[in-house]
Amino acid sequence: MTKTAWLSLDQAKAIKEKIPTPFHIYNESMIRQNARQLYQAFSWNKGFKEYFAVKATPNPQILKILQEEGCGVDCSSLSELIMSDRVGFKGHDIMFSSNATPAEDFRKAFELGAIINFDDISHIPFFLEHVSPELPEEISFRYNPGGIYEVSNGIMDNPGEAKYGMTHDHIMKAARLVREKGVKRLGLHAFLVSNAIGNDYYPELARTLFDLAVEVKKESGLEISFINLSGGIGVNYKPDQEAVDIHKVGEGVQKVYEEVLVPAGMGEVRICTELGRFLLAPAGALISQVLHLKNTYKTYVGLDACAANLMRPAIYGAYHHITVLGKENLKSDHTYDVTGGLCENNDKFAIDRKLPEIDKGDIIYIHDTGAHGFAMGYNYNGKLRSAEVLLQEDGGFRMIRRAETVEDYFRTLEGFWPEA
Repeated sequence: MTKTAWLSLDQAKAIKEKIPTPFHIYNESMIRQNARQLYQAFSWNKGFKEYFAVKATPNPQILKILQEEGCGVDCSSLSELIMSDRVGFKGHDIMFSSNATPAEDFRKAFELGAIINFDDISHIPFFLEHVSPELPEEISFRYNPGGIYEVSNGIMDNPGEAKYGMTHDHIMKAARLVREKGVKRLGLHAFLVSNAIGNDYYPELARTLFDLAVEVKKESGLEISFINLSGGIGVNYKPDQEAVDIHKVGEGVQKVYEEVLVPAGMGEVRICTELGRFLLAPAGALISQVLHLKNTYKTYVGLDACAANLMRPAIYGAYHHITVLGKENLKSDHTYDVTGGLCENNDKFAIDRKLPEIDKGDIIYIHDTGAHGFAMGYNYNGKLRSAEVLLQEDGGFRMIRRAETVEDYFRTLEGFWPEA
């Protein structure tokens, strides 16, 4: 199997003439196609809605594209709420899922009429004290079943070690509590696995949440209005991985829905998702240029990008495929460590990676950075965040975020920078 870059060398050079590397670039056509496939896969559910996880790709132009495709947004902070509001998302088009939440964040979510997804039972009295003496008529609870989470092909993750969500007992207690405080409709949410490759995670998660929903309704009398399966569906970062078939995923969830919810008289429950990675990761790439080649104990390719532009390989050991633009048809018979310029030895995009022979000035395409790529950037070593570019449906391009400047970096330093 191979992974193919959707940007050509000529396109990259044309962009580079106006926008220096490194930059993140997003494919508008692919974003729209991914969103439409998701909605088709869940078209059996009348109220289905995707709440795109803003944290994955927090750019208003990306959010606007997804809004045009019928998506809402999932926010986790005050800044994300403000951005989503300014893009034009209103009311229940916004899901607010946070943890260790400041009062001002809750207040903003309440002001916008967002669906508030409570992470812990203790957040309910906190909200009542600091935001409003009554709860909204519709809210959500985040569930954590604890223990080891398994599906048919083995262990997926360990929710018992995760800081997110309520226990079963807390969910049941909270449901009775919120009913007394004005809640009429309740949603249930869980995020148990990250980057699941395969088609069976969502159906298994759905069964977990559907069984809980039936129990909560029976015990509390609250209407269960939606089940939010959240994120977790992954992408095939490696060439030998098979991509998730979102249509089979949708069919699997539908089967469980008809087995559990329909017989319980809950056939009107809406399904929601928060698939930031699935929608955006393959539709984004980091474009960088080779600055140096170093031959010591290994051969190092030094890029003008670094972990400050894409930190997943450095902190997770995550694999991102690399294409040398213009050399796609050459044999990958050279071994390199592909590195950035941070003063950290883990600042490597690839270790012992087989690639075509690389020359100074080559343009490197790092795949699948459209989610949790630019968003996780930082300023260590005084490195500056890169620009973001949109490859439009008509083949043109435009900058949707300029690169940071030295002036930006120094501006928050009181008494140091003239404009501070």
